[in-house]
Amino acid sequence: MRFFNRRIHKAVSDLDTVEISEQNGVRYLHLGNDTVQSAMRINQPHHLELAYTQAMMGFLLFTDAPPASTLLIGLGGGSLAKFIRHHFPLTYITAVEINAKVIQAAHQFFYLPVADARLNIVLADAAEFITTAPQYDSIMLDGFDAGFQVTSLASESFYSECRRALTSTGVLCVNLWASDPQFDAYLQRLSDVFDQQVICLPIEQRGNVIIFAFADKLRYQPLRKLQQRALALNASLNLPYSDLLAHIRNQSENEKIIP
Repeated sequence: MRFFNRRIHKAVSDLDTVEISEQNGVRYLHLGNDTVQSAMRINQPHHLELAYTQAMMGFLLFTDAPPASTLLIGLGGGSLAKFIRHHFPLTYITAVEINAKVIQAAHQFFYLPVADARLNIVLADAAEFITTAPQYDSIMLDGFDAGFQVTSLASESFYSECRRALTSTGVLCVNLWASDPQFDAYLQRLSDVFDQQVICLPIEQRGNVIIFAFADKLRYQPLRKLQQRALALNASLNLPYSDLLAHIRNQSENEKIIP
């Protein structure tokens, strides 16, 4: 999504210029150009405004319970951190962000709460942080800069460290850009590191592709069970899980997992 609206804030850092804009009741985060990195509907600060962030929560279709702990790599405006904190009061959240100006903007303009017993915000390079990280039930990787995917967050060694940092039933959720020249290489690395236990979820007309990579072996699940779970998640989280399930089923590589 690329456009620029009424600018309300600009902060220059050594990493990326952080800019905030608004249009029609929605506030946007930009890093170095007019590409939208994060968005928040001002009167619904806990809702996931962008389709790709909604899709990143699609891993719940394949888990029996919300994660007890989650690691967010790339904070942005804090949309996922706020959503998880609001809907899952027992989930412990760690968010790692390399740009201090992004953290400041998330607090000031996107209503991200201050750190407390349930929310840990770490200023660090995630490529270094992951090497000594404890284990999490889910890791959500959204590692973009002003260009494409941050290369240090898309290497085979980084994906391997992510797998090490997952519990035995954990899942890595990765946001990739379909037009990235390295997309096929990134997907192949994820497939290799996670022994082909991956599910792709393209976001129609958005360009994003969400990859779910599972530490445990994926098991066949009856379609009826998944549809029932999707309906329950639709109701409890106000996200289009039935649509997400339909998009996943359209991917031929998932036929052994979903009928």
